[in-house]
Amino acid sequence: MSDALINGLAGAGGGIIAQLLTYPLQTVNTRQQTERGLKNEKRKLGTVDRLFQVVKQEGWTQLYGGLAPSLVGTAASQGVYYYFYQIFRNKAQAAALQQKRNGFGDGSVGMLSSLIVAAFSGCVNVLLTNPIWLVVTRMQTHTKKPLAKGSVNVAHEEEVIAAVEPPPYGTAHVIQEVYGEAGILGFWKGVFPTLVMVSNPAIQFMLYETLLKKLKKRRASSNKVVKDVTALEIFLLGALAKLGATVVTYPLLVVKARLQAKQITGGDKRHQYKGTLDAILKMIRYEGFYGFYKGMSTKIVQSVLAAAVLFMVKEELVKGTRWLLTNNTANNVRMPS
Repeated sequence: MSDALINGLAGAGGGIIAQLLTYPLQTVNTRQQTERGLKNEKRKLGTVDRLFQVVKQEGWTQLYGGLAPSLVGTAASQGVYYYFYQIFRNKAQAAALQQKRNGFGDGSVGMLSSLIVAAFSGCVNVLLTNPIWLVVTRMQTHTKKPLAKGSVNVAHEEEVIAAVEPPPYGTAHVIQEVYGEAGILGFWKGVFPTLVMVSNPAIQFMLYETLLKKLKKRRASSNKVVKDVTALEIFLLGALAKLGATVVTYPLLVVKARLQAKQITGGDKRHQYKGTLDAILKMIRYEGFYGFYKGMSTKIVQSVLAAAVLFMVKEELVKGTRWLLTNNTANNVRMPS
């Protein structure tokens, strides 16, 4: 099994676990990002209040709206990203070693090279998985309207509910809706800000690799017995790296969510967006720069926790897989022919 495939599968596994743990926060954050509040409106509910509001009015299952396609998207995104990241990084490492043989550098992949590798991997990931995340955004922002109590006769309540409640807003429904609105190209709405958003994981991995490299170097230069980097240290490094990347790129994430959420036709034109530039200009004009940072505190908690869990689980899965493969190879060699 190639090193790229091991990292790809481990990344998918880590991404799924992180997604399951933090999905309610992601749902709340997407709703906060897509709120079309104007400058003079009162501040919206905080993270905890919004969580309780969704559970009270729509049921706790609504916090997991779009979970199935989201898990598929997470597995696909992390698998694709880590697979191509390892391939591009191997090429960058080979180029660095070749430069060392030519008398340039120390043979290690530098910060700029790490940034480029992460950016290329992110672009491939975005182009392949954007349709999945558009479906997830639609399902997360879909509001399940509660029926008014006391407005119907109990004897006929079941008949009224069956007549009033819309059919389930599932993956197939969203796909038909998006295709009906804009055809095949509709599934790539928000792809431009998403492509620019590859700077988020690029910055994240650049910071992570740099911090990890410094930690290993410091540990190797100390007089103490050199130990492997622990799972807790990987967790903390992943959290720090994601925190820095999120703060820098959050406005782009808000614009992407606005474009991918369902546009209400016939409503307020101030909240309808024709494209990325139109969304940015309208948000600045009607909501101010605060609009670009709606739900940021929720996103920091969710993304930092998810990234930390992802890095920790992914590294442990890679170590475990390599150990199993090494032991199997060793056992096969010892077996008599």
